Amino acid sequence: MRILLIEDDEETATFIRRGLSEFGDTIQCCSTVLSGLSKAREGNFDVVVFDRLLPDMDGLTGVKLMREAHMLTPVLMLTALSGIDDRVNGLNAGADDYLVKPFAFSEMYARLQALARRPAIKQEQTLLTIDDLSLDRTTQIVTRSDTVLNLLPREYKILEYLMQNEGRVVTRTMLLERVWGYNFDPKTSLVQTHLSRLRMKVDKPFDTELISTIRGAGYVISA
Repeated sequence: MRILLIEDDEETATFIRRGLSEFGDTIQCCSTVLSGLSKAREGNFDVVVFDRLLPDMDGLTGVKLMREAHMLTPVLMLTALSGIDDRVNGLNAGADDYLVKPFAFSEMYARLQALARRPAIKQEQTLLTIDDLSLDRTTQIVTRSDTVLNLLPREYKILEYLMQNEGRVVTRTMLLERVWGYNFDPKTSLVQTHLSRLRMKVDKPFDTELISTIRGAGYVISA
């Protein structure tokens, strides 16, 4: 494993570093939140071990900054604070696991291995594009040929789902479940009506149609 340790207590850092080196793991150490975040951006680590009390700021703030910067590496937080609220605050800040000092190295190593085994979290794509059509999931702004399209909330959700499934047929049932939250067929033209309105905005004013109806199957969007 490649591990980043952010810990300012030299005795604790030496204890962890020695134990990990005996297992053949690679470890890099930092003593402040800012230096740790800089190192986390540079390196491809399997796990980050984050102390709670650090000289420049609280480790909770450091974990929040990691997550806000879209760094998804699993975090094991170390702390001398053992209260339930402390553990809850650590997990809510973005830590994946919480270990109270003093601790046995065998327990810490088992927790590190468990975190390293987790499947990598894929960052969700925020900008969807097909040909000259773009959908920004952060701002919810949709443009085509640099023209902003004024979509209603349902129309936006339909288009977003179609674009997430570019080139694949999306059925009426799939749209009912995803956009309206229905797990039954309301026996109405709800989907067809909204698709018609969406196509009037996305396709009709432009030279190329992107949304197609696959008779008897559903809808597909593609360049």
